[in-house]
Amino acid sequence: MELLALIESPGHVCSRYRIEAFKPILKRFGVRLTIEAIESNALRRFAQMRSAHLYDSVILQRKLLDSMSFSILRRAARNLVFDFDDAVLYRDSYSLKGPYCEKRKARFERIVSNADTVLAGNSFLASRAEMHGAKPEAVHFMPTCIPLAQYESAKRAQKADRNDPFVMVWIGSSSTLKGLEATSKIWNSIGEAVPNAVLRVVCDRFPKFKSMRVEPISWSQSIEIDQIVSADIGISHVPDDLWSRGKCGLKVLQYLAGGLPVLTNPVGVHAEMVKSGETGFLVDKTREWVEAIRWLSDNCQSRIEMGHNAIETIRQGYDVADWGLHFVDRVMPGAVPSNSLDQSDANSYSSGALKKLGGWKLDHKSNQMGLSSGNHWQVGKTGGVRP
Repeated sequence: MELLALIESPGHVCSRYRIEAFKPILKRFGVRLTIEAIESNALRRFAQMRSAHLYDSVILQRKLLDSMSFSILRRAARNLVFDFDDAVLYRDSYSLKGPYCEKRKARFERIVSNADTVLAGNSFLASRAEMHGAKPEAVHFMPTCIPLAQYESAKRAQKADRNDPFVMVWIGSSSTLKGLEATSKIWNSIGEAVPNAVLRVVCDRFPKFKSMRVEPISWSQSIEIDQIVSADIGISHVPDDLWSRGKCGLKVLQYLAGGLPVLTNPVGVHAEMVKSGETGFLVDKTREWVEAIRWLSDNCQSRIEMGHNAIETIRQGYDVADWGLHFVDRVMPGAVPSNSLDQSDANSYSSGALKKLGGWKLDHKSNQMGLSSGNHWQVGKTGGVRP
């Protein structure tokens, strides 16, 4: 069986984590995966869309195609899946035009209402798909998943913990780096309060802060896991807006998989992924960030315990191995496993996903709109944590 994935650009991070990660299980079901970046030239793009008839199923990932391109694709595709992990119907957090865009909304409505299956990365996105015309039975929750085994292998290869410096890692792109730069007050306050703290930034450009030391690491796929697992804690901060509520928390999942406590603000899926006091802290005000960093830098054993809990979070809900069968079922209905996929293999792939196969409603009962939950913990004056 043939599966075509149409993605935004070669090597796009969403394609790596939401499609390519499942290539081994697809192969074991006899499904051959072809990934193509969507052509920018209109004539070549039209030809690319027409070629969809050569495949048993097509995944359109994130891209809001123009009406002509989508019309050609819809007529050609036998089975069409729309996969998205961002609030693509809105402009991003830093757009000077604001979040709402009629053209984006119209394209989004056209796609989700005509796709056979919609894979939404979180409950907020799933609710938006239904709100804009997707059939409820076509919408399915599909989190961004992490290849946990790769992170555990890299973690085992690391040397023993060191006490100085205290490394906080942030990984992302130039666009998301804007959020880090916009909160310079937080990082300068931490730099003043915790002198041994250093912020490792894994990116293609780097911020400059007055009081916080920055360790610049040029991102590459080959080093990203090592740069995460060798840090002491993971950092994420996003604005509380529509675009951020559509985020699926990839960097937070990467930190958790790397066995790191996570510090983040309680926006969208952050409040679902991080259990404050157990796998890190949900913090908001500058004072809370400073107190949490100071406490974590002073309590190595607690960091290690939180790191173990963090890995269990991935193992219990976000591991690629747990979601393989769910993914195959959604993108290639009717696929039959090869003889090499025995029952024990099937059980290992489905053990976590079976808890979630009831659809995204199971998730949206607890966080229907992906809004901040307010489930903060604070660092106590005595060094413990309190709700």
